[in-house]
Amino acid sequence: MEITPEIKEQILATAKVLSIPMRTKFRGLTTREVLLFEGPNGWAEWSPFTEYEDEEASIWLKAAIEWAFGDIPKTDVKTIKVNATLPAVKDVRAALAPFGKFEVVKIKVAEAGQTLQDDLDRIHQVRERYPDARIRLDANGNWEIETALKIAKTIYQENIPLEYLEQPVRTIAEMAELKLKLQEFNIKIAADESVRKVSDPLAVAQANAADILVLKVAPLGGINNALHIAKEAGLPVVVSSALETSVGISMGAHLAALLNSEYASGLATAALLTEDVTDSPLIPINGEIPVTRITPNKNALTKLQAPEDRTEWWMERLGLCFRLGALEKS
Repeated sequence: MEITPEIKEQILATAKVLSIPMRTKFRGLTTREVLLFEGPNGWAEWSPFTEYEDEEASIWLKAAIEWAFGDIPKTDVKTIKVNATLPAVKDVRAALAPFGKFEVVKIKVAEAGQTLQDDLDRIHQVRERYPDARIRLDANGNWEIETALKIAKTIYQENIPLEYLEQPVRTIAEMAELKLKLQEFNIKIAADESVRKVSDPLAVAQANAADILVLKVAPLGGINNALHIAKEAGLPVVVSSALETSVGISMGAHLAALLNSEYASGLATAALLTEDVTDSPLIPINGEIPVTRITPNKNALTKLQAPEDRTEWWMERLGLCFRLGALEKS
């Protein structure tokens, strides 16, 4: 939707930049920075990772503006199922404790500085401690095809209940090649970066390079665009988060409710933060989170306020993305 002067003024008037410590290092981060603002629909979150270029960050801003100001389809769904998320750590029990009871766990693998054996050890620990849990493996595109086949063979031989491999390799061509080879092991591929980090989010489906799409609302520019992608792709969908606070996760939960996927959503990641912006964070209870908008707690907004230099950085970035949005319309 168009960024009008009135929308811009309200965002600037209500913007809050926060810095939130994490329970354990995840995606290389120990602190998560986010910017929240309020519109007529309620509060929204803008939190593209700091290394992202302004062009990519401006897409995330579109999603946040749509959530706060735009027309969003309604849903009567009250709760959605979610998976637990295990960072690339050795203490599996401590890392998964905040998620409570769960049926599905996504395990981060292919972490820089770690080996394939480290990944297998983590998988085996999960199997030992949570024998009834179904497993997803997320490599963030960091494996070669042969490495992915090696771990797939091990998983098949050990009869590990694997739902899918998420973005095991980097390119769509590699994904397509690997998908054919994984048929031997009856293992599915889910595409994440091959949806949100490419110019055409439907290309991976058109290339028959994935069995499942992982959709994240913010990187795709909003709920309405994500719904369009899901419809056009015609593949099963998993809705996932981008390490947001409960304000950002609430947007993903709304999308998941609209899509009504058979797969649990990756929207329990507020459990990876030491604190949240609300007294009722979207932490899973019995493997589910509510579908609801979140209003930040005023005390939390004060307590978690980012240092002045980081606030200035985010506000400058916001101005640059406003200008990119205006250029698109011209």
